[in-house]
Amino acid sequence: MNKKTLFAAVSAVCALTASADFRAWAPTPPMGWNSWDCYGSHVTEAEVKSNADWQAEHLLRHGYEYCVVDIRWTVQNEDFKGYNQKDPVYTLDAWGRYLPAPNRFPSAANGKGFKPLADYVHAKGLKFGIHIMRGVPKEAVARKLPVLGADGVTCDQIGNNKVECFWLKDNCTVEKGKSGAQEYYDSIFALYAEWGVDFVKVDDLSAPFYHRDEVEMIRKAIDKCGRPMVFSTSPGETPFAAAEHLRSSANMWRMVNDVWDSWKHISHLVPIACEWLKKPSVVGCWPDCDMIPLGKLGVAGHWWSKEGGKGRACNLTPDEQRTLMNFFAICRSPLFVGADLPQLKDDPATLALLTDPLVLAAQRDGRNPKPLFCDAEKCAIVSDNAKGGKFLALFNLKGEPAEVSALGITRKLSPHASALIVVSDASAVSR
Repeated sequence: MNKKTLFAAVSAVCALTASADFRAWAPTPPMGWNSWDCYGSHVTEAEVKSNADWQAEHLLRHGYEYCVVDIRWTVQNEDFKGYNQKDPVYTLDAWGRYLPAPNRFPSAANGKGFKPLADYVHAKGLKFGIHIMRGVPKEAVARKLPVLGADGVTCDQIGNNKVECFWLKDNCTVEKGKSGAQEYYDSIFALYAEWGVDFVKVDDLSAPFYHRDEVEMIRKAIDKCGRPMVFSTSPGETPFAAAEHLRSSANMWRMVNDVWDSWKHISHLVPIACEWLKKPSVVGCWPDCDMIPLGKLGVAGHWWSKEGGKGRACNLTPDEQRTLMNFFAICRSPLFVGADLPQLKDDPATLALLTDPLVLAAQRDGRNPKPLFCDAEKCAIVSDNAKGGKFLALFNLKGEPAEVSALGITRKLSPHASALIVVSDASAVSR
């Protein structure tokens, strides 16, 4: 049996064993760590392992289980300019599929891919994730590399530049319906299944255009690969019109573009997230506020690095940091930490926020969060508590102190401050 025939046979078997409902793979909003906020596009294997070690020891017991390698892990000559780099050297296999750069991920050498690193992460009790861009590599198109599982089809026959990513020019769009198009996506997710990938963040699916066809091909490919993989479309701003389609296709989708440690990003997120909360909720499908930009961000060599290469501290005030966590939690957003985790040993305030029992309870046990009101100055969101009562979050979005009231409860809040409250018949406990 040749390799192409074997691949087709394995794909057929995997299709029969795939979960009938991908939503069961994320029964609560996923939680974990992602390398982007602290390492950008140049994270290394040693850095991933260092963060995984710390995550397993300090955050896993609180629910932070995914360890995710973000963008451009395939580039060998990363020069810390990220997607502004003009001369990237990619690492591809014979079938036009990206592989980890072996100089940055030494265990990936000799065709091993991310399996050794995934095995390391799994041995810690964590789950392993990766970021990819939608589409087929332009280099694979230029070299006319064959598509695994599609006899006689080459990558230049399935890709086009009609609607390419405007900020990263690595890939071409895969045209649904073209011979070999679905087979290409099948082949990359079969590879990720071999590596042991549990989570995949697929970029450039939502904005400025919603790429419905590629979302569907990815959904089909994951279901055929035989391994549960949580599917995140990121970043946004995801169009509201795509809500029903996303609930049939993805576990997570970003409501806005990247959220950084700036109040203007939070104030932009709040009204958009409140509109998403008005839509029907489905367990296993989670509108996503983005990563948590707290702690040390931008380590050595990064284009936003400061403080002698050890990163920079979060720019949000303590009140703004708690507001971000309270808002993410009451919305039941996925929680992915963006910080350099080992440096949290010197940052007990951030660690306390990330592991706050009330915050985590609202995210885990809340049900059907809905805004009571939301404008440029104040916001109140309520959700049912699966353990009884309700969670109520009050937000002062103004730059001056203000009273915020809902459900008969009033809190006087500092500028940009918030209160997260457990409401029962007998009492109201807030933080």
